[in-house]
Amino acid sequence: MQQYFSLADCDVVGFDLDHTLCRYHLPQSARLIYDSFAQYLVTEKGYDEDLLTLAPDSLDFCCKGLVLDIEEGNFLKLAEDGTVLRASHGTKSMTLEEILENYGRREWKHFNTVSGMVSRTAKYYLYDNYFDLPGALLCARVVDSLDQHDGQKKYDFWKDMVAAIQHNYKISAFKEDCGMYFPEVKKHPDKYLQRCPESVKKWLKQLKNAGKILLLITSSHSDYCRLLCEHVLGNDFEEYFDILITNALKPGFFSHTPNQRPFRTLENDEEQEALLSLDKPGWYSQGNAIQLYDLLKKMTGKLDPKVVYFGDSMHSDIFPARYYSNWETVFILEELLADKGTAPAKAESEPLEKKGKFEEDQLKVPYFVSKLWGSFFMDRLPGLENAEETLVHTWACKCISTYSTIAIPSLEEIADLPLDYRFTRFSSNSSATAGYYPRPPRALLPSEDSVTVK
Repeated sequence: MQQYFSLADCDVVGFDLDHTLCRYHLPQSARLIYDSFAQYLVTEKGYDEDLLTLAPDSLDFCCKGLVLDIEEGNFLKLAEDGTVLRASHGTKSMTLEEILENYGRREWKHFNTVSGMVSRTAKYYLYDNYFDLPGALLCARVVDSLDQHDGQKKYDFWKDMVAAIQHNYKISAFKEDCGMYFPEVKKHPDKYLQRCPESVKKWLKQLKNAGKILLLITSSHSDYCRLLCEHVLGNDFEEYFDILITNALKPGFFSHTPNQRPFRTLENDEEQEALLSLDKPGWYSQGNAIQLYDLLKKMTGKLDPKVVYFGDSMHSDIFPARYYSNWETVFILEELLADKGTAPAKAESEPLEKKGKFEEDQLKVPYFVSKLWGSFFMDRLPGLENAEETLVHTWACKCISTYSTIAIPSLEEIADLPLDYRFTRFSSNSSATAGYYPRPPRALLPSEDSVTVK
């Protein structure tokens, strides 16, 4: 495979919506998501009311790449070979002795399925995106609460957590004003959503003018998608895209066959009968990558059109688009902003006093570097019996270099580059830092003084 990647070589450019094209104010949205799940557990399932109160710094617990070992009530941070680097029981950190006693210095028992990106089973759950993440803190506090009251050894709260997620995010929730999440975002979109910078809007138009086909593929339902897009892109948002696919139910969109997951048309946000094939551009629901690709062949007149897909979830976007469809993938990873310590630029139309507030919010973002869990990219593996500790890549970091073409902190970071800009891609024979743009995370550099990043 060639060493460089360029958008100029792609025929089709696809985007996820949430946390990719539409960025959120993370501290506010994290609190809303936490509250919406907690409220359900307390009022509908009888959990402890203490779950409704949240200490200001407790969101530090949230860190992408954690795995919840459901039956044990433990959260794990895994090394690239599957050994446990750090762990907590509920919110309480486990000591090295406790980790060795519970997990040993060997591959975690479910690692072979986790590393195939199966992240939803009755045994464990992988936290890899900002919609899920506040639920990690809630589950940890549920474990604390059950320990305190019941002294449980095995845990069965997960079915209630799934019910809370379904209650808040189900397809009809937006329309019915059900749950806490959608009604609140509808009422106060500015509080939760960042408007798309002018540079990104200009870049989307530039891609279209260059003859690229633009896709939007989101698992959000069409009514919520419309609210987001109108707010962040404007009322003319449909003009940016040739094909819009909502309720895509990723990763199934990439892994399922046409008869398992046919496309459907929409009328007033209601899904209609299944389509036998996809014949023209437009707005669709559900669907599958196979029939989409057949349409892209027709639209481009090419037997093998080259597609790149931008997304923020390794599980739903990056892994399946690469693994099942062999698309190029650009991973949106806000954790790369941690090294900057400052906010990205806002839309040029934003008044100065708002910009100041935005920067203040960004600096309080709870997830960029968790004090409890340390770097998303690297960690120390303590040595056994007085041996020295070694620095190892996390499993989350290994997935990035394995399944992403490149990783960037936001679309804004590349919007001003020429379309034929050549990015160094991740590849098996290049360094572990090659595919990060504009610079690798500091944690991956041997030492800042000895490495010059261009």
